[in-house]
Amino acid sequence: MATLEQCRAALDRLAQNLSSADGEARGAAALDRSLSCRITDLDVSFLGRLAGGTLREVTSVPGPPPHKAEIRLTMTGDDLIALVDGQLNFARAWGSGRVKLEAGLRDLLRLRSLL
Repeated sequence: MATLEQCRAALDRLAQNLSSADGEARGAAALDRSLSCRITDLDVSFLGRLAGGTLREVTSVPGPPPHKAEIRLTMTGDDLIALVDGQLNFARAWGSGRVKLEAGLRDLLRLRSLL
């Protein structure tokens, strides 16, 4: 099972990946939206903002997110790490229910190029 520190490091790597995205992915990363990532097996949520092509102001809180973010992810810590490292295909994980993504339809359409 992934640790809190490993999950935080995975989110830091994701932020770096977003900042170096180009083309259509760069446009999707340029959204300005609140983001939450709930790690079910650790009972922790990471909160932050997707803005300017990166993740900003990332903090962690115990339990579920205290407020409803515009983009909401839910998964295990191991799945977060596997997604960021490219070992888990997001579409397959989402389709099978391993990863949950909740967002408005417009955001989902823009995010598909990142995922």
